[in-house]
Amino acid sequence: MATREPPQIRFEKVSLAFANALGRGLLLVLDRVNFDVHRGEFICIIGPSGCGKSTLLSLLAGHLKPNAGRILVGGVPVAGPSSDRVMVFQNAALFPWFTAGDNVAYGMRLAANRDKAGDGKANVDALLELVGLSGFSRHYPFELSGGMRQRVEIARALAVDPDILLMDEPLGALDALTRLTMQGELVRIWRNTAKTILFVTHDIDEAIVMADRIIVMTGRPARVKEEITVGLPRPRHRDDPKVGSLSRCIANLLGVSI
Repeated sequence: MATREPPQIRFEKVSLAFANALGRGLLLVLDRVNFDVHRGEFICIIGPSGCGKSTLLSLLAGHLKPNAGRILVGGVPVAGPSSDRVMVFQNAALFPWFTAGDNVAYGMRLAANRDKAGDGKANVDALLELVGLSGFSRHYPFELSGGMRQRVEIARALAVDPDILLMDEPLGALDALTRLTMQGELVRIWRNTAKTILFVTHDIDEAIVMADRIIVMTGRPARVKEEITVGLPRPRHRDDPKVGSLSRCIANLLGVSI
């Protein structure tokens, strides 16, 4: 009988506390968080506002260190940032004086990534095509819509060929229609690249439409309350009764009414 390969990412009893703003000890944010992620999975993380979802990504990115426990990638403890783990944030942080193509190429030009770049222009053109922006290489950010800027941001993250994409509410600043479009586009990009994605969202239906599995967090100090395998064929639609049923289940776990 075939056995599944070891997880690509493992959170082992990860706890994190920050100094209290009033100087009165520590504020516990994450409390013994445990979960695994396998290579190529699309994982959504959902939980109450301020529970530490974004903090989980920052720990995995290597920008923070846990007070207790450890995070493993490929069996090796995370010791700091790496181009194999790239963050995409809610607001596209593009260089306004660079064109879309130059923004995408920026990471390739850093010394640490030059061995990944190959034919830079060909890679940029291919990435812009992948995110649906063929023909926009010479446009500046102010000439692009919010959704288009976020596509450039995703292409720039992919340009250094990371194993893992860490996405912190990347669609949160978009209007409702663009957000729905980008959900489908992100699933398409994920399928075409086979990257592992950890995606933080507050939108229950967004998580169901996109994810293989959903990690439901408790309030602070956050633990994993439930891991849910979605198990529905793609493409998924919000008006599907099975999506609605799962949405109500997750809302109940979070203690909210829909």
